[in-house]
Amino acid sequence: MGAGFLEAGGLGHRLDDGRQLFTDASFRVGTGQVVALVGANGAGKTTLLRLLSGDLPPKQGGVTVQGGLGVMPQFIGSVRDERTVRDLLLAVAPPALRAAATALDEAELAMMDTDDEPTQLRYATALAGWGEAGGYDAEVLWDTATVAALGVPYDRAQFRSVSTLSGGEQKRLVLEALLLGREQVLLLDEPDNYLDVPGKRWLEERLAACGKAVLLVSHDRELLASVATHIVTLEGGTTWVHGGGFATWHAARETRWDRMAELRRRWDEEHQKLKDLVRNLQQAAMISDGLAPKYKAAQTRLRKFEEAGPPPLPPKQERVRPRLRGGRTGLRAIQCHGLELTGLMKPFDLEVFFGDRIAVLGSNGSGKSHFLRLLAGDTVRHEGAWKLGARVVPGLFAQTHQHPEWVGRTLLDVLWRGEGDRAGLDEGAASSKLSRYGLAGARSQRFETLSGGQQARFQILLLELSGATLLLLDEPTDNLDLTSAEALQEALEAFEGTVLSVTHDRWFARSFDRFLVFRSDGQVAETDGPVWDETRVRRAR
Repeated sequence: MGAGFLEAGGLGHRLDDGRQLFTDASFRVGTGQVVALVGANGAGKTTLLRLLSGDLPPKQGGVTVQGGLGVMPQFIGSVRDERTVRDLLLAVAPPALRAAATALDEAELAMMDTDDEPTQLRYATALAGWGEAGGYDAEVLWDTATVAALGVPYDRAQFRSVSTLSGGEQKRLVLEALLLGREQVLLLDEPDNYLDVPGKRWLEERLAACGKAVLLVSHDRELLASVATHIVTLEGGTTWVHGGGFATWHAARETRWDRMAELRRRWDEEHQKLKDLVRNLQQAAMISDGLAPKYKAAQTRLRKFEEAGPPPLPPKQERVRPRLRGGRTGLRAIQCHGLELTGLMKPFDLEVFFGDRIAVLGSNGSGKSHFLRLLAGDTVRHEGAWKLGARVVPGLFAQTHQHPEWVGRTLLDVLWRGEGDRAGLDEGAASSKLSRYGLAGARSQRFETLSGGQQARFQILLLELSGATLLLLDEPTDNLDLTSAEALQEALEAFEGTVLSVTHDRWFARSFDRFLVFRSDGQVAETDGPVWDETRVRRAR
């Protein structure tokens, strides 16, 4: 198989309501390049991927793919239906292989009902078709993938229900199949979601070594910094390409905005000059007929200048601006003595001081979320003692965004009614707060209809309004786009109070000064820096 590439030329997409989502999206992904597609929530990244994959036929522009295309959709990791491992692997296989599998399945079913000669012939033809479409080669490849991802060969894994796999196992399985497969161009929509840090490191190593043309969407800044060779940014209704990595992207973006603003300023100045010239010549031509041709020429020049149109303005920045104020509390914010989370972790002591920034690390299921919920005042089974210091008001950001009390209610309604220490807000005050979080357009939406990123931003707004002096954050950056994650980080740096955050975000964790690790042996220990290689907690089963 030769070198693969993907080329997008002048792609545009208009929404059903007539709004232009983006226009003239043009870029190339070549062999050996890992190109990251970034942009704010709602900018159109998933729509652009659907156009590139052929899932959505483009009405403007076109797409060229050479070397075969493999696609990982965003939903991998959250499959909870009746599909089997074989079904999942077929879902990301080439169309010809999927068609051959369908024909073979139907022929096998027919054989169970009728064992006559035409049915046998149909079955033999379907078997030959499976071979011609590369079915047997695919099974060899899938065997390697299931052994690597699930620890069992394909013949034992193929009929297993995908819903019995964790999100990380689903991701790993499909990634193994695509990275090993023949397709030379890969489109990966959030391939790192559901992976723990060792899984993300594995993905980074494989992407760097695979030699394919890869376009991926990810919000993981550490992964972007590690693997992206180029960055395509979707903003301001179009795309622009940064020919370097994530480390230099922010500076390139600022430079681009400055250049756009400067070009627009020059255009405005030239426009004004031409208008002044036309006006002056118009007055002069009224006095002297000899100046009429000059006046006409100036009018033509102005018309052509205006028809060419101004250069685009820098994109309007959807700045998310949290104002997490906090306040002074007692010196000791949290004290734990012989605290044991029943059935989860062994007893531990902990002292947290006002202003500390503590990252809580460890594998899933180790009790980290229970610890945060206990400190927030929820009922969590425990032994030993814990207490909050003077004037410490806890505020919890829940990882799962499960808030049954907000289901069916609009954002305006939740803000209007208030709750606990949080006072209600009238519509004007609520709207201005929502606009600071980029949620003004969603104010009349029900909470459960928001995207994960919007739900996360809304929860942070409620923390701001609650007057919390102790922030208990459970995976707060998981669903945030780059802009929102960076805004949250800046807000936490300015917050007067104490922060405990459970996180698997390596970039975010760098901004903390203490690290509490829930270890696989059930111990809770403080470390000098982040520790990412803790395995699952070993418990008597």
